Amino acid sequence: LSFEDLTGAEQLELYLPQLKDKKVGLVVNHTSRIGTTHLVDSLFNLKLYLSRIFVPEHGFRGDADAGEKIRDGLDPRTGTPIVSLYGKKKKPAPDDFTFVDVVVFDIQDVGARFYTYISTLYYVMEACAENGIPLIVLDRPNPNGHYVDGPVLDMRLESFVGVAPLPIVHGCTVGELARLMAGEYWFNKAQNLNLTVIPCENYSHNQRFDIKLKPSPNLTNPLAVQLYPSLCLFEGTSFSLGRGTDWPFQMFGHPDLMSGEFRFVPRANAASKYPPLDGKNCRGYDLRYMSIDSLRHTGKINLEWLLDAYRDFPDKGQFFLKNNF
Repeated sequence: LSFEDLTGAEQLELYLPQLKDKKVGLVVNHTSRIGTTHLVDSLFNLKLYLSRIFVPEHGFRGDADAGEKIRDGLDPRTGTPIVSLYGKKKKPAPDDFTFVDVVVFDIQDVGARFYTYISTLYYVMEACAENGIPLIVLDRPNPNGHYVDGPVLDMRLESFVGVAPLPIVHGCTVGELARLMAGEYWFNKAQNLNLTVIPCENYSHNQRFDIKLKPSPNLTNPLAVQLYPSLCLFEGTSFSLGRGTDWPFQMFGHPDLMSGEFRFVPRANAASKYPPLDGKNCRGYDLRYMSIDSLRHTGKINLEWLLDAYRDFPDKGQFFLKNNF
């Protein structure tokens, strides 16, 4: 964003009046910041009553592995109870709202249907609608918001990596998605939801936006974020996407692949405790030198990588995971 642009969170004057004298629940993670200060700390310093912190996949500080269960706890800085929405439950329970008058959602998304932060948004919206709790969504730019591509989800295959009939690359900010999901009545009692969206000021979908903070442990830089909608399709295969290296989602390979000049060996690290093909010498392709501008200009998902990998893989029956992920 340029110096003239503001995220929803930075426009305090637009939502602080709705939080005054209220018990506030926050759906946040490490990306929920005003400048360099966490939103939780900013609101705490303004003497607001923070009653609950709800956290998605990867946890409050954003350092938990993909798929790792997040535990309930307490924020040591503010003393606010933390409720996990990526462990025993994905949706706030009525009891979680006992001391909540209003909920604020502020999480950086990357624009792909299967990125689970928008699944958390969906379930938070439904829980708020069912329990009569107003919801304020603080919007942030979408780094893949310049295009829309991929098939719309067949809702017979609904799961936590696909909760709504969206294309793979949906082109929306989280605020726009919230309005869409409520306006199309995609969740229970959607007509009852008291929804406020604080949009980004001066944001255009065509402007390049590079995320400065890693939105999740294995999306380490803007190139990985651009490649993610295409490469994440490999998560349903026996291939490595570079988890367990310093460049996840910027390469792919397998020990048995018959093509590719690049070699890499995944090993457990802080971002991936149990990487696929851990310790195996993988053959494949290095995408680290691709141009972000050229990827943006293309404006579509690349299926050739997946198709070529399938063609060059000797045992077709072992290409896709048996769990149909």
